[in-house]
Amino acid sequence: MSCLSKIPVLFFILFTLAAAGKKKSPNIIFIMSDDHTSQAIGAYGGRLSGLELTPNIDKLAAEGIRFENAFCNNSICTPSRASIISGQYSQTNGVLDLDIALPEEKQYLPKELKKLGYSTAIIGKWHLHIEPTAFDYYKVLPGQGKYFNPTFHEKGQGEYPNNKVKSEGHSTDVITDLAIDYLKNLDKSKPFFLMQHYKAPHDFFEYAPRYEDFLADTEIPEPASLYYQPNWGSEGTRGKNDNLREYIGTSVSNRHFYRNYNQHYNGDTLQGLDATHQAYQKYLKAYLRCVKGVDDNLGRLFTFLKSEGLWENTVIIYTGDQGMMLGEHDLQDKRWMYDETMRMPFIVHYPEMIERGQVTDLLINNTDFAPTMIELAGGETPEYMQGKSFINTLQGEDETDWRTSTYYRYWMHIIHHYVPAHFGIRTKDYKLMFFYGKHYLPESEFKNYYWATQYYGIEKETPHTWEFYDLKNDPEELNNRYNDPRYKEIIAQLKKELKTQREELNETDENYPEIKAIIDKHWND
Repeated sequence: MSCLSKIPVLFFILFTLAAAGKKKSPNIIFIMSDDHTSQAIGAYGGRLSGLELTPNIDKLAAEGIRFENAFCNNSICTPSRASIISGQYSQTNGVLDLDIALPEEKQYLPKELKKLGYSTAIIGKWHLHIEPTAFDYYKVLPGQGKYFNPTFHEKGQGEYPNNKVKSEGHSTDVITDLAIDYLKNLDKSKPFFLMQHYKAPHDFFEYAPRYEDFLADTEIPEPASLYYQPNWGSEGTRGKNDNLREYIGTSVSNRHFYRNYNQHYNGDTLQGLDATHQAYQKYLKAYLRCVKGVDDNLGRLFTFLKSEGLWENTVIIYTGDQGMMLGEHDLQDKRWMYDETMRMPFIVHYPEMIERGQVTDLLINNTDFAPTMIELAGGETPEYMQGKSFINTLQGEDETDWRTSTYYRYWMHIIHHYVPAHFGIRTKDYKLMFFYGKHYLPESEFKNYYWATQYYGIEKETPHTWEFYDLKNDPEELNNRYNDPRYKEIIAQLKKELKTQREELNETDENYPEIKAIIDKHWND
């Protein structure tokens, strides 16, 4: 054989060796439940950890890495999901509240992964008000969706939004079945990215009937702040001399005039402390039964992945789209910057990279999720994303030039759960919040604004006040120390950092002059 005739053979051998030596990119399954707070996951400890709620999630954490300081930047479904998909904060991606759709061109995460050779799909809750066209396949709930016999929009079943298909069963079971069926029929020749999003445990917690007896005879531990919070909050959250306690923040007790769990669960049959106790027990049991349904279904999914040989080379991420108040401070729902709703559970399992049993206190937020998944897939974080990849932490290495604080902003003001608009900054040790208490729409637009007809006082301002918490000594945020002279220097440093972050993150409210005027007026209060 001549030298020239040997050249094609040599190239073939080299190509084959290179292909064999190149490691296949990992599959990625991003699992997100709605409103599943870290307090309701055994691996995170806390007062509910003895209830055996989440054995499958706990085992996932024990075999991977658990993030203790993962936070959202806007604790409400649509904005949080928009930040996860876009890698951007609310003012940048434009999704300030529940009513605003994430534009197709900003569905960045699946687009970037497709560039890297991934097949992409989303199954379950989407809640971004527009067709998820960036995915190769989707089967998503319309809006919030239903707990039982949910309808889905499915790609390939007609033109959106008329491409609706029906299903039977509880949504948590159905979404798991759909994910498993999708994976069974998927072309495995290239890596896949699947977003598997549960509706549960979103309010009002319609659990599958088989969980009716779960925790039936158990007394659920209660937070002390459900009954007693004398030094918590400010005029921005309680009113002057507590004159807004019946108005701000929907409650477990019968404190709130419009929406409280005593009224929902007990009607008018109970009053006082016993009413609060009974409402809390019913609330938590319904919520935790939904959580149990999620965990059991994850057990089914994990068993399938192992049986199909997908366990070792698949990155599995588990999170919630934000936290949830489970009676702390006598509050329900999310939206607040208090840790119970700002904190997100975040667990990553990937045996080929992550050592078992890792726990990290790295300060991350939901804009960091997309950059990290892109780099896990072999790509680089796009410049247009504001989040940062923490892949070094997953590899057991230190991050360089990492943030020491994370920014938060809740925009909606009063709607649904009577929570005032506010923003702030959280470090590992401290938290500073400013309640500016005004909707971003000008008052002239309220006459055409649907929510202004549904909730009293949206057009009104609530008090403008600061709150500061020393998280080292007060992790439950029971004592507002803003006016404590011992913290004067720390608060000044935090305000400086807060101002810097607002400028860097395009959060300066130049387009909202009425809000900007409030902030400028009260910055040095």
